[in-house]
Amino acid sequence: EVQLQASGGGLVQAGGSPRLSCAGFGFTFDDYAIGWFRQAPGKEREGVSCISNSDGGTYYADSVKGRFTISSDNAKNTVYLQMNSLKPEDTAVYYCAADPSITAQAMGAMILHNYWGQGTQVTVSS
Repeated sequence: EVQLQASGGGLVQAGGSPRLSCAGFGFTFDDYAIGWFRQAPGKEREGVSCISNSDGGTYYADSVKGRFTISSDNAKNTVYLQMNSLKPEDTAVYYCAADPSITAQAMGAMILHNYWGQGTQVTVSS
């Protein structure tokens, strides 16, 4: 059974630098792309950042480029999202997702995915 466990959210001051983690279980991690998506109150879910574990390709939404960094530790089956210079508009529930055999760019453009982890709330106070 495929499972994704997201962690690392919380209340952060503007300018803070939390790190989210997404641990994967029950699938061959190297064959999948893992992505982070977020949904703010009253808004649609949007792609934030994705990484392909097969070719190392990455995707970043324009709104987070230069501030967020995605990385993968295949030995630990875990993807990290380092978030720097947080802004109040980054406040959202962050979800990780996994898809097999897809590029990071393609995954970032999609909303529907094969597997989802539970969300983790990130609240940025000004």
